[in-house]
Amino acid sequence: MNALLSFVYALLTHDARSALEGVGLDPAVGFLHRDRPGRPSLALDLVEEFRAWFADRLALTLINRRQLASGDFAKLDGGSVRLTDGGRRTVLVAFQERKREELQHPFTGERLPVGLLWHEQARLMAAHLRGDLDAYPPFVAR
Repeated sequence: MNALLSFVYALLTHDARSALEGVGLDPAVGFLHRDRPGRPSLALDLVEEFRAWFADRLALTLINRRQLASGDFAKLDGGSVRLTDGGRRTVLVAFQERKREELQHPFTGERLPVGLLWHEQARLMAAHLRGDLDAYPPFVAR
């Protein structure tokens, strides 16, 4: 499960980093996560809003629906576990499919694909930091 969650978190962090860069924010300067060289602290902050609702839920769905099985994981020397190529492929397909689903944004009221949520949140964060919004409206799933 840790290998699966780590992979999904990495995918989500990559998307969050791109969203932040797209609105002109430095993904390395965060609020919740300590700044460290090479660490995308602000991207990790943004991921927190989607960790349980998107990433954890996706991982549990893949296991519960038996889309991933023990054969999709490989145990390496030293005891670590990683996803196989086939396992990663399954996760990537499910990740992209989930991003295509639509929902209504709780703050803006706009219907948009789930995959644009991190872009919308990055835009709202930038608007707040630039003084256009009084407060940052975090994403809260309903």
